[in-house]
Amino acid sequence: MDGILPLWKERGLTSHDCVFKLRKILKLKKIGHTGTLDPEVEGVLPICIGQATRIAEYLTDAGKTYEAIVAIGKSTTTEDSEGETVEEDSTYKRISREQILQALSQLTGEIEQIPPMYSAVKVKGKKLYEYARQGIEVERPSRKVTIYELQLLSEEEFFEGEEITFNIRIKCSKGTYIRTLAVQIGELLGYPSHMAKLVRTASGNFTEEDCVKISDVEKAAQEGTVEQLILPLETALSSYPFIEIEESNEKQIFNGQILEVHSLLKHNEKIVFSRNGKAIAIYKKHPTKSGMMKPDKMFPNYS
Repeated sequence: MDGILPLWKERGLTSHDCVFKLRKILKLKKIGHTGTLDPEVEGVLPICIGQATRIAEYLTDAGKTYEAIVAIGKSTTTEDSEGETVEEDSTYKRISREQILQALSQLTGEIEQIPPMYSAVKVKGKKLYEYARQGIEVERPSRKVTIYELQLLSEEEFFEGEEITFNIRIKCSKGTYIRTLAVQIGELLGYPSHMAKLVRTASGNFTEEDCVKISDVEKAAQEGTVEQLILPLETALSSYPFIEIEESNEKQIFNGQILEVHSLLKHNEKIVFSRNGKAIAIYKKHPTKSGMMKPDKMFPNYS
C-alpha cells in the first residue's frame, strides 16, 4: 500500500495521534504526516503511506492555506484562545475595514516572525514549549516567512465593540505561525490580540474536498475498501513535469546515475521520470557538477 491519504484532522487530536490511529487501523508501520497541526486546529493533513513517505518533506515544505479568526482586545501566553491572558484592553473600539486592509497589506510578502514560546521550535536542543511550561522565557531567533496572500473575509465596513473579531484567509510558506500573524495584525492596529480559531483548508495541492476523516478510514478498513481512499503518490508531484523513461536511459535512471541535465530543469526545480505514469525517480540539478543532474528521490519496486 503506497500513496497519499488526504486526512481531515479533527480538533482534539495531535498530528501524532492521527498517525498512531492510522497505523492501528491500516496495520502498517510506514506512515508519516506532513506538517504538524496543533490539537485545537482542524484541517487538511496529508498522510504519506509506504513509499510515499519518501516525499513527505515535499508536502511539508509546500505552501499552506488557512482561515483564521483574529480577536482584537486581548493577548495570551500562547497567542491563541487556549492561553492565559497577558494583556487586555476592554475599551470600546471602532476599527474600519480600510484600517484592517492596510494592516494586512503591510504583512503580505516576505515578513519576519519570532516563534511563540509555546511552539516546537528548538533553542539549545530544547523545545520552546518545554521552557514555557517551566515559566522560562528564552530569546528566540526571528525567521523570514512568506505570506503570498492575506485576505479579509468579513464584510463589515466597521468593526465595533470591546472585543473585535474578523475572519481572514492566509496563503503562506512553510514555517508561518498564524498565531503570531494575528498578534502582528493587532500590533499594527494598536491593540493586544490573539488568534481565536484556525482551520487549514489546503496543504500543497490537497484541499478540504479531497479529505476523509479517521472514522471514514476505519469504516473502509472494515469493508475492505480502504485502498479506494488512498491517492497515488504522483498526485503530490503534479507540480513537476513528468517524463516517460525510454529504453536508452532506463537502466541509468533505475540505477540512480548522475546524468546530463534535462532541459526542463531550466524552469523547474525538479522533474519526475516515470513508466506508464508511475514515478520511478525524481531528479534535480546537481549542486556541484555543472550541466549535470542527480536523483533526489528513488522509488524502488514501486512501479
